[in-house]
Amino acid sequence: MRLFKTVFLVFLYLFLISYSFGQVPSQNNKVGKLEIKTNMSTIKKHKQFSSKFVDARNIDVWLPPDYEQNKDEKYPVLYMHDGQNLFEPETSYGGIDWGVDEAMLKLIKDNKVRPAIVVGIWNSPKRVAEYMPQKAVPNKKVEELSGITIKSQDDICSDNYLKFIVYELKPFIDSNYRTLTDQENTFIMGSSMGGLISAYAISEYPNVFGGAGCVSTHWPAGSGAVIEYLRTALPDPKTHKIYFDYGTETLDSLYEPYQKKMDQIMKTLGYQDGKNWVTKKFEGAEHSERAWRERVHIPLIFLLHK
Repeated sequence: MRLFKTVFLVFLYLFLISYSFGQVPSQNNKVGKLEIKTNMSTIKKHKQFSSKFVDARNIDVWLPPDYEQNKDEKYPVLYMHDGQNLFEPETSYGGIDWGVDEAMLKLIKDNKVRPAIVVGIWNSPKRVAEYMPQKAVPNKKVEELSGITIKSQDDICSDNYLKFIVYELKPFIDSNYRTLTDQENTFIMGSSMGGLISAYAISEYPNVFGGAGCVSTHWPAGSGAVIEYLRTALPDPKTHKIYFDYGTETLDSLYEPYQKKMDQIMKTLGYQDGKNWVTKKFEGAEHSERAWRERVHIPLIFLLHK
């Protein structure tokens, strides 16, 4: 009996992991196939959102508290990577989510940010391949990258990941939700490798994204190659804004030398500290969802402030 129970639990665990990572493409990206009410707001869940560029994955759409009441209102949109870590501890890595919904509710109530839609893009087993800026390390496989502990045979495919967001996901969101579609009201944000792909997104698609939030950016990937790419690729500071931060513990303890180099590039390119760019150092902060949860309100205010 004990053996049967163990086998059953292992099977169930593997099934849930496979389901969560989105292995089976859906043929129909319908609006709100599952809806969750939480803390005066709504999360619409699009299971197995299909794409011709990347593997299917889950998409969560958080709607601000006045969305259903203000039928004529349109909203800015923040696209966030590692979507399973944003709203629910049950799906988040380590059982601790960022609490983005809670943070947004408080910031809206305190009149510190504009009400906005947050789109959580779940990651896939190809996370590193999809998040590593491709033009910074052309013709590379994940296993060839320095500064990456997870190795795989996957070809780096972040250009396709961004095509998925720009040419498939964003048009779907704009068609099915009341959004402000312009660059000035479209933002992108993530942590670690998600910080890298956010900086890459605003550089590759400056007419789509007006701001990027790069939290605990994993600069050591590719030995800092992304910094060299950004030196010549970052968009016009007159029309864009970028947030960086880092902690001092665990993996974040590696980031300060790289971030200082990036900060110098920001100054050289004409970004103004405290205006259209900010870099924050958090003493004692580690590389974890718990740490990002504690400070997520800071990049949210920077990107969505009134």
